[in-house]
Formats: sequence, C-alpha cells, structure tokens
Amino acid sequence: MYTVVQKWGNSHGVRLPKLLLDALDIHENDRVEITQTNNALTIRKAEPHPHKTLEERLTAFYGKPLDQLEPSETVPDVDWGKPEGEEIW
Repeated sequence: MYTVVQKWGNSHGVRLPKLLLDALDIHENDRVEITQTNNALTIRKAEPHPHKTLEERLTAFYGKPLDQLEPSETVPDVDWGKPEGEEIW
C-alpha cells in the first residue's frame, strides 16, 4: 500500500487509509507510538495512558503520601521584602 507525504502547516503528514486503520483497530484521537529503525517507520497503537488522580500525582511529585508531608514541605515561606510604593493590603 502506498501513500504520499504532504505538507500540513509547518509539518508534514501521512494519511493512513481507513482499511488499514480498521484492520489495526485504530480510531480517531487514539494515541499511537512511532518508532524509527534503520530505514523504516513503525506505527502501532499505544498502550492506554492510565488516568491519575490529583493525590496520585502529588504523591509522585513529593515522593511520599500526602498524609506524611509537613506543611513546610508543601508551602514554603516567601520573603517578598519591604513594601514599596503605596500598596494597600
């Protein structure tokens, strides 16, 4: 099966025939993985990207569960210096 590389904006793209996509069970907005080896490109359906909760993301960020964090670890004190101008707080 042949197709043509075409310019799309500042990039280039390849249209994949519906017959091929149906055979691979790839649908619009599915994630795919593209790999390059020697003189070839391989396109395969990517593994599902699991949804992470906010708590899971924060635990990964801080490196420990949220209930084990000290307040000083999450909200550092910031010294903004003396007031300048005529700010009213």
